Amino acid sequence: MNWLMLIAGLVILTGGAEVLIRGSVALARRFNLSELLIGLTLVGFGTSTPEMVSSIQAALVGSPGVAVGNVVGSNIANILLILGVSAALAPIAVEPKSFQRDAIALSLATLLAVGVSFTGEFGRIAGAGFIAAIVTYIAVAYLDERKAPASPETQRHEEEAAALPQGPRSPLLDLLMCAAGLALLIVGARFLITGAIAIARDLGVSETIIGLTIVAVGTSLPELVTSTLSVLRGKGSLALGNVVGSNIYNILGILGATALVKPVAVPPEIVRFDNWVMLGATAAMILFSLTHRRISRREGWVLLTGYVVYVGWLVAHAAG
Repeated sequence: MNWLMLIAGLVILTGGAEVLIRGSVALARRFNLSELLIGLTLVGFGTSTPEMVSSIQAALVGSPGVAVGNVVGSNIANILLILGVSAALAPIAVEPKSFQRDAIALSLATLLAVGVSFTGEFGRIAGAGFIAAIVTYIAVAYLDERKAPASPETQRHEEEAAALPQGPRSPLLDLLMCAAGLALLIVGARFLITGAIAIARDLGVSETIIGLTIVAVGTSLPELVTSTLSVLRGKGSLALGNVVGSNIYNILGILGATALVKPVAVPPEIVRFDNWVMLGATAAMILFSLTHRRISRREGWVLLTGYVVYVGWLVAHAAG
């Protein structure tokens, strides 16, 4: 039953995020917001809402291992698993100019998260700083991409927004979709976190390990599907952009929002080990991307192997 509850939570979370995105994008178009701004904000945040609501729910029920582990584990999985699988399927071309800005932002965000974790808590001051940083990033990205309408990143964000339905609907229906999406997210997060905590108890492992693996990978499944499809359609750069953007939103947006709602303690095991895996994975992705302006199949397998080793270490450590 606990596993069924967890799976049901993931399904409801994914559906809720989709409904929320569609309703909010429809409202945004009524206010004549550009597809670029919609892609940067509503679509970007929308795809991260399962992680955000799950981390906030975990913090509220007193499970910091799941709350923080979800973010750290998602970032590790995004790079080593999702990007690894994508590059193993087909080499991913990198556009250096647009990648450089986001690589710098991701590096700073990752270092900031690791640095704050040494204090032992993501408090409200840190949360406010993270939210200010994500707002600054979005503003800089919007101004930068508006000046270069032909750049790959601009086209990616516009394509993501344009892919959503544009059919005429009433404002009331749009608002109802937003409310329904939010309600589904809350219900799904409750199922997911309740099931995850119970599974950790049944297996005799820490909630942190469940947060770093099952919860993190589960909430990242939409990104895995999106990135894999992008590669199969010959748009590997979209996969890289999705991973980098998602990781920035995860650290600054999700950790920031979670800390503002409820300050959360950082599990010692994450400080000792998992933070460094996240930092190393980020450095490897940036190195692979900039060396030959692409991530090769071989490098994809290196990333994927790294994830297998990482999960194997977690399992062995839990068993020990």
